[in-house]
Amino acid sequence: MPSISKKGQLMPQSPIRKLVPFAEQAVKDGKSIYYLNIGQPDIKTPKTAIDAVKNSDIDVLAYSRSEGSETYRQKICKYYSKHYINVTHNDIVVTTGGSEALLFAFGSVMDVDDEIIIPEPFYANYNGFSIASGVKVVPVISKIEDNFALPPIEEFEKLITPKTKAILICNPGNPTGYLYSKEEIQKLAAIVKKYDLFLISDEVYREFVYDNHTHYSIMQENGLENHAIVVDSVSKRYSMCGARVGCLVSKNKTVIDTVLKFAQARLSPPTLAQIASEAALETPQSYFDDVVKEYVERRNTLVTELQKIEGIKVAKPKGAFYCIAELPIKNSDNFAKWLLENFDIDGKTIMVAPAAGFYSTPGVGLNQIRIAYVLKKESLIKAVNILKEALKVYKD
Repeated sequence: MPSISKKGQLMPQSPIRKLVPFAEQAVKDGKSIYYLNIGQPDIKTPKTAIDAVKNSDIDVLAYSRSEGSETYRQKICKYYSKHYINVTHNDIVVTTGGSEALLFAFGSVMDVDDEIIIPEPFYANYNGFSIASGVKVVPVISKIEDNFALPPIEEFEKLITPKTKAILICNPGNPTGYLYSKEEIQKLAAIVKKYDLFLISDEVYREFVYDNHTHYSIMQENGLENHAIVVDSVSKRYSMCGARVGCLVSKNKTVIDTVLKFAQARLSPPTLAQIASEAALETPQSYFDDVVKEYVERRNTLVTELQKIEGIKVAKPKGAFYCIAELPIKNSDNFAKWLLENFDIDGKTIMVAPAAGFYSTPGVGLNQIRIAYVLKKESLIKAVNILKEALKVYKD
């Protein structure tokens, strides 16, 4: 048989999805599962978005422009202006989800063997995107004891080499739920300007900010026009994960021109999904107020219940809808499989995401899990109870 590429061999499995076969078997065995492993909101998609597709009078489902439709990009600008981000439609390329925006960013600003510094734990697919692009991830570790705050800027400086091209953050963070402060963003802005690097910010969870905190985008920081690249998506904001529409935003014209070449190579983002996404921009603020209120209640419920379990350490998220919990076990991969294969209470069990896959440093995060609080409060309480009872009998 012909050999598989080195990239293919190195490409990591998703820590979120690799347990799916075990979950499917558990369901076949008659169990029901509380899915805490994946950030699929149960919040309803805005009706305006669904209706826009239903009522579309398209005769031919044609390509859109490679950079996305102009009307959609202009409306995105109006959305950003409400968040004190001033850009034009020419600063935006619409992508097939935030994932493609990240791939385009990697391909546009980094060559093979270049380096990107990322605070870890980080969104697991950053590892996959880096391998696909031939780029080396250089992690700087944030700690659960510090609630996963930005590591000291000196730790970043220690890691900068002639190969370093960018720093990547997720704000608010997946998998930690950490929200970077304006002061932390300004520290990062200073270092990328000092060393002439790009600062890439994954801001897909912008709306999900709690406890009277506010989101501060890198696009709001003066002097970063040539350095800042924002990755965005409708997936979580409007509970439209299946639309697969995102965008890349930068005031650096050379970056946008380069990204557009990648966009042209894949032809265009999905036309129907852009129609839905454009309509979703009309969603009233009351929708987000209700969603944020719901997630705050879920977060508080989850953290409170987890803190009742002896031996568990949990970081309290300020945004997004994830948290990292450290368990009194040795290996969460084995524990997650065991939960699906060998444990249930009255036919019910839970599915979690082992956190080691959110690190690139070997051996780190082995006893941690990521929990997505995308279930109703009652379900979260039942799920945490299953976790508590499982830990009583589990043996590494």
